[in-house]
Amino acid sequence: MPNSRSAEKALRQSLVRRERNRNRRSALRTRIKKFRALLEEDGTTQESADQQFNLVKKSIDQAAAKHLIHKNTASRTKSRLAALKKKTFTS
Repeated sequence: MPNSRSAEKALRQSLVRRERNRNRRSALRTRIKKFRALLEEDGTTQESADQQFNLVKKSIDQAAAKHLIHKNTASRTKSRLAALKKKTFTS
């Protein structure tokens, strides 16, 4: 338990930040999973995949900008998703 008023406030702030980060990270993971599921569906068009990829890429970039994930993790994830999209529509 915190012993000073400033420590109490720091605890409150950290709990709020933790919850906010958990929600944002969960939303990001959900968006990535939905994009992967979209690529696995039959009848998915290149245009719809491109649109969804742009949304996912934007979400990943925003998460990296807010230090929710590391910038190299963001880059790696975008690269892997782009490669998966390319593989889906070239074969």
